[in-house]
Amino acid sequence: MQRRIVEPADVGGEALADLKSWLGITRPNEDVLLIGLLQSALSMCEGFTGQTPLSQLVEERLPIQGEQSALTSRPVSFLSRVEIVSQGGDRTELNASQFEAEIQANGNLVVQLLDSIEGQALVVTASVGLSDTWDALPAPLKQGIIRLSAHHYRDRDRHSGDKTVTSPPAIVSALWRPWRAVRLT
Repeated sequence: MQRRIVEPADVGGEALADLKSWLGITRPNEDVLLIGLLQSALSMCEGFTGQTPLSQLVEERLPIQGEQSALTSRPVSFLSRVEIVSQGGDRTELNASQFEAEIQANGNLVVQLLDSIEGQALVVTASVGLSDTWDALPAPLKQGIIRLSAHHYRDRDRHSGDKTVTSPPAIVSALWRPWRAVRLT
C-alpha cells in the first residue's frame, strides 16, 4: 500500500492563529515554519491515534485482489474516485458498476472489484478526517497538536540532526490517548 496526500489539511487560518497565540508570536515572518510544524504535528497525531485529525484528500494504491481491500487512512468521509492502474502505468477511472465501496461505522473504507479487471493496482482517492475545520476538531486533539508544534518550535535548535523523535511528549500522548484506535490484523 502506498499513500499520497493529494490535498493536505488547511492549517493556515485558525490553527496557525492558535499556535501563534500559544507562542506569543504576532509577526508573520515565521508563518511558513509554523505551518510546517503544524503539518508535522498533524502527521504525528495521525500516527499516534490511527485517525486523521483534519480533513484531507488522500490517494492510496492497493493491490488488485478478489477480496475486499481497506484503506489504511481513516475515518473516511467520502469516496472521490476509484481507478485501475494498467500494466503500462496508465490510470482509468472505474464506474460505480465495476466496484462496491462501503464506509463502515468505524470510518474504514472497504472496496471490492465486482469484475475481474487486469491491472497492476487499484488507486482509491477519498476524503479522510475526524473534522472538516480546525474549530470543530475535539479540544484534546487540538491542544495536543498545538503543544507538540510549540514544543518543536522551542526545541528546534537544541537537538542535533541525528536525533529522531519517535513519540510525542507525555502531555501530548495523554491528550491523544483516548482517541487512539487499535487495529487488529
